[in-house]
Order: sequence, then C-alpha cells, then structure tokens
Amino acid sequence: MNETAFDEPLFASLKPGLTSFCYRMLGSMDDADDAVQETSIRVWQSWSTFRQDSSFKTWVYRIASNLCLDKLRQSKRRALPVDLFDPAVAIVEPRDTLPDSAWIWPSPDFGGNPEDRLVRRDTLQLCFIALLQTLPPRQRAVLILKDVFEWSSKQIAETLAMSPAAVNSALQRARETMDRAQLRSDELSSMVVQPEQQLLSRYVEAFEQFDIAALVALFHEEGCMSMPPFEMWIRGKEDLSAFYSLTRWHCEGSRFVPITVNGGYPALAQYMPGKEGSGLVPWGIHVIETKENQILHVQNFIHTPLFSRFGLPERIDR
Repeated sequence: MNETAFDEPLFASLKPGLTSFCYRMLGSMDDADDAVQETSIRVWQSWSTFRQDSSFKTWVYRIASNLCLDKLRQSKRRALPVDLFDPAVAIVEPRDTLPDSAWIWPSPDFGGNPEDRLVRRDTLQLCFIALLQTLPPRQRAVLILKDVFEWSSKQIAETLAMSPAAVNSALQRARETMDRAQLRSDELSSMVVQPEQQLLSRYVEAFEQFDIAALVALFHEEGCMSMPPFEMWIRGKEDLSAFYSLTRWHCEGSRFVPITVNGGYPALAQYMPGKEGSGLVPWGIHVIETKENQILHVQNFIHTPLFSRFGLPERIDR
C-alpha cells in the first residue's frame, strides 16, 4: 500500500461511529472532533504501514483510542454541576464558573449512519457520559467497546494492545466501578423516557412569557436546575421561584428553538434579547428531564459555541 491509495470513503464510513466513541471517551464534541481529525491525519500518514494483519476498522480505532488516552492523561475529569457541588444555599446571581474543559457538554447527532442509530442510545445519556468519566481511561475504552459497541474481547485486545484476559479483567473492574458510583446526575436522570410534548409546550409558553408561577408549577417537588459553566445549581420550588425572579431582567423576552441532543433526545435552544436591541442571540441549550410528568431537572448548558455545532443560526428575530 502507499499514501496515494488512502481510501477516504472507507474512513468516512467509520467516522460517525468513531466520533461517538471519542465523545463517550472525552465528554466533549470539540475534543471528539479534534481526536477524529487527528486520527484521519495519522491514518493517512501511516497508510503505507497498514499490513492488514488486523481489520482496517480495528487499526483505525487503535489510533483513535491511543489519541483519546493521550488526551485524558493530560486533562482532569469532566463532570456535571450536580455531581461536583451541593445545591445553592443562598439564591444570588450565579458568578463562579469553571473552564469549559471541566464540563460535559451535549452532542448533536453524529451523522445519518444506520449503525450509529443502532448503537445503544441510553449510553448517550448525559448521566451515562458522566459515569464513564469516573473510570480510568483504559477501563473506559474497554467498557465502551464491549458494552456499547459490542466488540469481542479479542478485537478489543487487538485495538488496545492488551491480552484478552486483561480486557476481561479491566471490563469487570469498570463494571464494578460503574455499579458503585453514586452520582447525583444519575439519580436525577430520566433521559431514557422522552418528556411529554404537552409538558415541553407548557414549559416553552411559561418561559417565553416569563410567567414565574406557571413555570415553577411545572417542576417536581424535588425539581432542580443547573447551568454549566456556573458551579451554582438550584433545587426546590421556592428557590427556583426566587432565582427566576432574580434573573427576570436577563431572560425575559427569550425564545426557544426545538432541537435534539445525545441520540435524539428533545431539547430547547434559548435565544435571549441582544444588547444591540434588535433580534435575539444564543444563550443556552435546555435539556429537560422529567419524573411523573413533571420537570425533575433542567440542565441549561450555557455555551454559545454549541449553537453553531447544532447548526443553529447566530441570531433570530424577536
């Protein structure tokens, strides 16, 4: 083989699954895209060394896995606010933030590949991504390839340069760690079941009219709201009402655009009034999880680069 014979369509066919693997490993689409791009470059540069002693897919995933492992050695664990901090005691405007690299961010669809849609959607839940981040990197890769992608231990061993016995041992330890992990985000998650459309419509109407009483009435007694990159999060109807009252000046006049995140789960992109006075500008992505047809947790991901990643406009009319 030689570099001029590099099969771009073959690599492109793997890209959706590869991106979803890297996203689960890294917890960020920005990092996942970087890893896939670097994988593409390395595959092209190393094409002449590929001897077909393993499948092309295994070889590509070996490169991608090594890139992810290298990234994770140099970074801290990504998380969600409810897993790092207790709910706010005093209701004030949120100020303290952590850098973007500290947080798990939602993802758009990885492409129209049928294989991607068949890969277990529950393993794209935000709480599952958070659980994955608690695992050591190599155990994380083993668990994703085995329990999500359903690879054989032999294929995983070839990909990660391990023995099949070491793969099985790592998988057992990873599963035990996942079972023991007690993350608040897991307790608050209900992304397995999509929220009722009527509830979403009532949320949109109450928020766009900024009717605080109607908005808070939609929440479960244990309902809460988090807002990465802010550390602060709110729990309980009384505190939610106080917070909405405090931030009315900021959110009043907002509009929502419906989208889907993390494998097709419905979400809402919030646009708020811009400083220029005309039009609305991106603010946050609301992921709404429910319990007993009430809102259990609103995760408002305040990260405007997400809007372009989801193919959303830079501005909408009022």
